[in-house]
This record gives sequence, structure tokens and C-alpha cells, in this order.
Amino acid sequence: MRSKILPLVLGTVLLTAIGAGFWRARFVQQSAAIRKGDQSTALTAGRTSVALVPQKGDSPIDDEIRSLQNEARSKHQPPELMKRLGWAFVRKARLSYDPGYYKLAEQCALVVESQRADDPDALLLQGHILQSLHKFKEAESIARKLVSVRRDPADQGLLGDVLMEQGNLTEAVGAYQHMVNLRPDLQSYTRVANLRWLKGDLDGAIEVIQMAATAASPRDPEPGAWAYTRLGIYSLQAGQLDVAETSASFALQYAHDYPPALLLRGRVLLAQGKPTVALPFLRQAAALNPLPEYQWILADALSLTGEPGPAQAVEQKLMATGATNDPRTFALFLASRGERLTDSLQLAFDELKTRQDVFTMDALAWALRANGRLTEGLDYSRKSLAGGTQDARLFYHAGCISMECGNQTDAAEFFGKANGIKQMLFPSERSDLNKQFAALKKIETYRSDCAAVKNQGKQPDHDSSIESSRSTVGKRRIDGASLVSYRCSRLQSHGCPADYARPRSEHDGCVCLRVRHRDYSVPNDVPRCLPLRGAQHRT
Repeated sequence: MRSKILPLVLGTVLLTAIGAGFWRARFVQQSAAIRKGDQSTALTAGRTSVALVPQKGDSPIDDEIRSLQNEARSKHQPPELMKRLGWAFVRKARLSYDPGYYKLAEQCALVVESQRADDPDALLLQGHILQSLHKFKEAESIARKLVSVRRDPADQGLLGDVLMEQGNLTEAVGAYQHMVNLRPDLQSYTRVANLRWLKGDLDGAIEVIQMAATAASPRDPEPGAWAYTRLGIYSLQAGQLDVAETSASFALQYAHDYPPALLLRGRVLLAQGKPTVALPFLRQAAALNPLPEYQWILADALSLTGEPGPAQAVEQKLMATGATNDPRTFALFLASRGERLTDSLQLAFDELKTRQDVFTMDALAWALRANGRLTEGLDYSRKSLAGGTQDARLFYHAGCISMECGNQTDAAEFFGKANGIKQMLFPSERSDLNKQFAALKKIETYRSDCAAVKNQGKQPDHDSSIESSRSTVGKRRIDGASLVSYRCSRLQSHGCPADYARPRSEHDGCVCLRVRHRDYSVPNDVPRCLPLRGAQHRT
């Protein structure tokens, strides 16, 4: 009997133990899920509380944000309301140039995602935020996911934007074409106009941006202000200063105190030779927008009007904040001023990791040139021009780099192109372009005179031709001064260093003394080098 009862007892005990273990495991899993759910709920609540912090300000966009926040509080943050609030924060960020509003918009998108996983509108909002914060690879991933699941023009616009920033213009063209096909409106027209300008089609860009400006609506002021500002910039490049000025006025009607429009008005006045009149607009623009571009041109205008003290104060502020606000433009500024050159190069290289567009290529070329790495600088300069972009700064930089590499023919071509649209340059750049171009012309004139005299079987006059050229021969940019380099085609055959205009060991910026000879083709002694720094030219 015992032998029959014992197995039953043992089986009962075993089943009880297994059952207890099973229910304990289920209890642990449920407890973990509850804890996880509590954490998720707490996280969502935290994000919601951040997004619903009462908004200050008295502009229409501030009123809209407050209204949406109040509605979201009363209706327990429904997804549609949070998405509308997120886009309102994006518009506020674009109007105020305060990136903190992008973070608030991001909180709204994350709240929607916690309630509706993979909501396409929330993903689009996140993509725009990432693009605005220059996280282009992450934004591209979202954009590609969106275009694969739905046909929305905004998704194509986002994809085109991030591809263009990464230098992939071929795919960007396709995305923008899809966008226009789906909905031809202001948003698609502004993108197509910018793409045409990047491809060197200024007339085509003006034609399309006019269509965008016509489609603008006061109900959404920032896009309209942006369209008119771009029209003004294209018109300024085309030399139509009156159209550019009118465009700035229309932009300011759409968005009062809009920094890009104020900057445009200041640039137009500078192009008209009215720096004193331009100053108030440039001051106001720089006060509203902390980007280096605004501070740089303000400092230039102050210097132009004889106010070195205020100009220095603006540049000091730029030095303190430029690396954070816009590393690429700050790298250009440092290289142009000849200051913190190592920082300039590092900033440009770092920027290239996320942006491979023509302007990043140019910034890196300019920083490499400032650091004496001319061969690499020339390579990146050529890449910046490969797409056909007609930009005065690109041409000016390419001319300087070509000149210092000893290619006067290319330098003359690039300086000529930059000079044709020099109103697009900042005052300090325009001044340096004039000096570089004038020096190049003197060199070409001297070489032409030498060739003409040689053909006549005579020696050039020592006091006129040789001495007049000596002030420009073999010089390079040192301590921010605008200097030039020159290379005789016969120097290399006579043993002179091919890249003598670069710092070479103990010869810091050396110049071949063959300039003292009246006939380059007949050397009368061994070529030597004379350091420029701290030395005087001598015969």
C-alpha cells in the first residue's frame, strides 16, 4: 500500500513545485513588464511636461504655441495635437534661430511615437529635426523609410535635402523631381531653385524662385520670407540691386525682423558702396542671429567705416562662439584671418565627416591652404567647383590657391570669375581679391614685357621691369597680409624648388633670387633662396 501511495505523494509534490515555479516566473515577468511600463509612462510624462512648459513671447507663433499647449493639457496630449505643437516649435526655431526649440519639437515627436509606434508624421517631424541639427545620416535613414511606405511630397523633400547636404546631387535631383510631381508649391519650388543655382543656372534659379515667392502665403510667413530672401540673393548675384532691395522689403513684410532679410539688405547696401547705411541692418541681423556669417560681415562693415574697436569686439565674440554655432563658416573665418590655423583645419575635417557638399569642400581647401598644404587644398578646391556652382567665394579661393601653386593661368581665370560677381563677397574678401588680382596682372604684364624684349634681342630695363615686379614676386600670405606668389616657367629646369612659395624647412616662404637676373633663360650663377620673413630683397 505504501509503495502505491508514495509515488502519488511524490508526484503531487513535484507538480506543486513546478506549478509554483511557473506562477512565480509569470509573476516576475508581469512585474518586470509593469516596471517597464511604469518607466515608459514616466519617460513619456517627462517629455510631455517639457513640451508643455508655458511659452513666452508675443509674436503670432508664440500665441499659436501657447494655444496648442493649453489644448494638449486639457485633452491629455492626443497624438495629433502633439504633432501640431512639434511643427509649431520647428517654425519658432526657424524664425528665432534658437536650436533649443528643435529639442522641444523632438520631445513632441517622441511623445507621439510612444503612443503610436512608427507614426509616419511623427517620423517626418523627427527627420526634419535631425536635418536641422546637421545629423544628416540619421535623417536620411528616416527619409528613406518614409518614401518606401507612402507617397508624400514632404518625405521626398526631406530626402532631397539630406542628400544634397551630403553632396549626392544626383539622387537629390530625383527626390526633388518626385516632390514637384506630387505637389508643385512653394516648398518644392524653393528646393528646385537652389538646386539650379548649385548647378550654375542662375537664370533658371531666378525663374523658379519667383514662382515660389508668388505662391507664398501670409498664413505661413517664414517660408514666404525665405523665398523672397533667396530671390534677393540671386538677384544680387545677377547685378540687379534694385530687385534685391525690393525682395528684402517683401521678406520683411512677411516676417518682421527676419535675420536673413536684414542681412540681405545690408549686403545690398554694401554693394552700393553705402557701408554706413548698411550698419544698422547688419547690427540688427547679428543681434538676432548668432551665426558666424552675420558677425563676420558686421565686423568687416565696422572696419570699413573706421570703427576698429567695435569690429574687434564683434570678432572676439565670434572667436568665442563660432565653433559651436557654425563650425564650417568659422573654419573659413579663421583661415581668412590667419588665426588658430590648426583649429581651422580640424573644424573643416570634422565637418567633412557629416557634410560633403561643395561648400564644405571649399572650406577644407581654404583651411589646407592656410596651413601650407597647397597640393591637398588644390584638390579639394577643384572638387568644390566640379558641379559647376557659380559662387564668388569658391572662385576667389580657387584663384588664391592656384596662384600659390604657381598656376597663373588658372588663377587669372578664377579671379576674373570672382571679380565679375564680387558683390557677393564680404568686404574683407573683396579687398583681398582686388589686391590679388592687381598683383597677378602686374606679374602677367612683366612676363609679357620680358618676352617682348627678349624677342627683340634686348635686355629689359633693370630699373623699370625688374624692380617694379620685385615687390610681388615670390610673396605669400603671412600674418594676414595679402601677398602673392609668382613662378617662372624656367625656374624648375634651373633647379629651383617647384613649390618654393610654401614654407620649406629653414626657408620659410622662400623666393628664388633669379628675379634679379634680367634674362631668365640665361642663369649666371647657382640659384639660391632668400627667406621672405624678416628679409629684404636685394640684388
